[in-house]
Amino acid sequence: MKYIHIFALLFGFCSCCNGQVNTNASKPIPNVIRNFKPASLAPDFDTTLVSQYIRSIFQDSKGNIWFGTIGDGVVRYDVKTLTYFSTPDGFINQTVYAINEDKDGNMWFGTDQGVYKYDGKTFKNYSQKDGLTHVDITRKGILFDKSGNSWVGTHGGVYRYDHVADRKGQKSFSLFKELGAVNIAGIMEDKEGTIWFASSNTGVFRYKPSEGERSLVHLKEKENLGENYAGGIAQDKAGNMWFTMKNGICKYDGKTFTSYTSKDGLGGTEFWGILIEESGIIWVTARGSTTRFDPTIPLPNPNAFKVFTPADGLNCCVQSMFQDKEGNMWWGTGQGLYRFDGTRFYQVKKTGPW
Repeated sequence: MKYIHIFALLFGFCSCCNGQVNTNASKPIPNVIRNFKPASLAPDFDTTLVSQYIRSIFQDSKGNIWFGTIGDGVVRYDVKTLTYFSTPDGFINQTVYAINEDKDGNMWFGTDQGVYKYDGKTFKNYSQKDGLTHVDITRKGILFDKSGNSWVGTHGGVYRYDHVADRKGQKSFSLFKELGAVNIAGIMEDKEGTIWFASSNTGVFRYKPSEGERSLVHLKEKENLGENYAGGIAQDKAGNMWFTMKNGICKYDGKTFTSYTSKDGLGGTEFWGILIEESGIIWVTARGSTTRFDPTIPLPNPNAFKVFTPADGLNCCVQSMFQDKEGNMWWGTGQGLYRFDGTRFYQVKKTGPW
């Protein structure tokens, strides 16, 4: 997919729309700072978009929202300014799949050419030379757990980061051998400190750092759970784990799996992502639609599911979902950035509405 790099070649300007107000939004139009020089311009590319493909969204401890893109590198929104980081800053790669922040405030970005750490001034790249045998980082593939461990998921296994070795100039990443060369699709830590690894084709793995490597459990008995190729994984307030699978989603209460499919009311096919709002509402993305699911409504009941299609304003190819600290929901798609007003989805461009 080398042709995707044309999306990075936007028109060059340092800032625009400074001080103007969007009549459709309550916030000023942000300045736009693009830290690289475009080589050419694709005539059919919409230069008003924040980016064409948004694969990851994250909010840091300072309140900034980061967007990982295909073609535009990483983009930071601080309410006033959109900043695009790229080659002149030391961020060579233009494809960003995962974003997270460590306890020291460093930002980490997972790409198809390894991991980048950003300390607020400079970027540092980690690749094969640093122990990452596989450099293709997966979506939701960076985790800093409560025990102080740093995890990076790739298509060839999970690696752990050693900050002491990094300071000494030694190889700072090592393969988590107990898990093996599994094609990882997502990593998360639950409320009790258990680490969950979602694979793209061999089910889900559960690991408790406090109990060591022998605590690793492979959950694969659920039919079609092995098709969790997009890494959909989440936990609700009751402690239940939720996963995407081939034909829908499933809930795991620690003992039993409960499935939800199109027969129950989920929309679309090829289920990709899952996100649980603070309110408990569950969002599920799939090819062709996005579904809002209220699990408090007993089934069968069609009112438990609301299926949104492009007719409701959202491009069907959702690639990332995120809820920020203010409770706002964000969607990254193959046609830019979207928000939700409670009824319909609306597209957020460089000029808003934010």
